[in-house]
Amino acid sequence: MLNRICGALLVILLTGCATAENSASVSTLEPKPAGDPADKAKLLKPRDKVDFVMTHNLNKDGSRNGEDFVQTADWRVSEFIGSGGVWTEGDAVHLVEGNDMTGIVWGGPVPTMNYEVSLDAKRTGGEDFFCGLTFQYDKNPCSLVVGGWGGRLVGISSLDWQDASENGTASWRDFTKDEWYAIRLRVTPGKIEAWIDGEQLVDVDIENRGVGIRFEMEPTKPFGIATWRTSGAIKNIKIRAFEAGQP
Repeated sequence: MLNRICGALLVILLTGCATAENSASVSTLEPKPAGDPADKAKLLKPRDKVDFVMTHNLNKDGSRNGEDFVQTADWRVSEFIGSGGVWTEGDAVHLVEGNDMTGIVWGGPVPTMNYEVSLDAKRTGGEDFFCGLTFQYDKNPCSLVVGGWGGRLVGISSLDWQDASENGTASWRDFTKDEWYAIRLRVTPGKIEAWIDGEQLVDVDIENRGVGIRFEMEPTKPFGIATWRTSGAIKNIKIRAFEAGQP
């Protein structure tokens, strides 16, 4: 009788250990948060160099270099307090959700007028803007916000010291998580325009208007990309400078 009781207790103990072991194994297989790399060691921190190229036709002073396009990698992680980290995979750079912002900043030549920026961007996690593109209009920085103010707003920030939601440039559209969107920005004298998947969403005359950025975006000057409490990815970024008056 005693042997039977001891045997039963041994089975219970072994079953409990196996269950605990299985539970531990399951916990290690939980899915990683959206926008995180499989290997956390790949996360880049502020000031780290980013292995991500941009195509452009710019001289070192930012002027147009004809139609001779080159690819250079001169990006660094923006110095945001609370940055979620940056990682690269293939031809894309990933910005991990931060508290509040994560971004990258370009250290190469930057145009100030008569140019276009094109890129593909997607939201991989979070509910706010997944592409805050800071660019130059003449001597002033400005930002194109894609997916801001709750996830749907597209507009220019800032004009006349007002955010995109208040300055007349706001338009609203839905963005599907993990879907790439083709973004194009055009800067010409007196005008800023922007398209998403070929649909023009920004066409604003800025003659005699104040042009600037929100202070939170300062670490992306003079040219950079950031997210707000959101994970996003960017690829195929290109700057094309053109002669005044040309399409």
